[in-house]
Amino acid sequence: MTIAITGSGSGIGAATAAALTAAGHDIIGIDLRNADVTADLTDPAARAAAVDAVLERSGGVLNGLVLCAGVGPHVSDPNFVVEINYRATVAFLDALFPALQKGESPAAVVVSSVASTHIKWEENPINLGTESEAFTAAGDFAGSYAYAASKNAVTVAVRQRATEWGSARVRLNTVAPGSVDTPLLRAGMDDPRYGDAIRNFVAPIGRNGTPAEIASLIKYLLGPDAGFIHGAQFVIDGGIDAQVRPTAV
Repeated sequence: MTIAITGSGSGIGAATAAALTAAGHDIIGIDLRNADVTADLTDPAARAAAVDAVLERSGGVLNGLVLCAGVGPHVSDPNFVVEINYRATVAFLDALFPALQKGESPAAVVVSSVASTHIKWEENPINLGTESEAFTAAGDFAGSYAYAASKNAVTVAVRQRATEWGSARVRLNTVAPGSVDTPLLRAGMDDPRYGDAIRNFVAPIGRNGTPAEIASLIKYLLGPDAGFIHGAQFVIDGGIDAQVRPTAV
């Protein structure tokens, strides 16, 4: 299988690339550095060039796509958060959909977050077109607001595509990690605004997750045993969502 992975240079993306490579798959990694295809995913022109490079390397046929590229709430520019976490992800989904349709038993997985549940789509400034006003009003915590909004928006984008992708026999799902020991999490811990909140965001299981644990779920969702799983979000967070929202079913 040929599988393209954004955010392959570190964290969950790197762990996923390692797990899939070990399983014998051909990986096309996409990241800002240390990847088969290097690109600044905040730049639409660079994204388009990256798509072209993936299509050239894959011969226009993909069996899998994993979209891991993302930034955390500690990033100072909320528009940057939305551009990477949401717009770049959707751009790759749509641009590589035709290549997936040509693959054998194709599937895609998008990395969302438990933060996607912290805001309703009906109130999401990305949906309402009020990002500038909303993020300005959030002040020092605009990054956190943008992170939740971007992850909610990308989860909705996946669900909105479930009918079209299913009709084309291309499976599409999201995984929603909680706190995972990645460079992104550690950078957030070093931020004076968010550090304490991140450290105190401890799951009932009593620890953070590992990138390899998230990668194992992604690998499963790409594989044949997950053939009837489509349009779903899988929370993998050590129980934090159940703790915070015990009646949400």
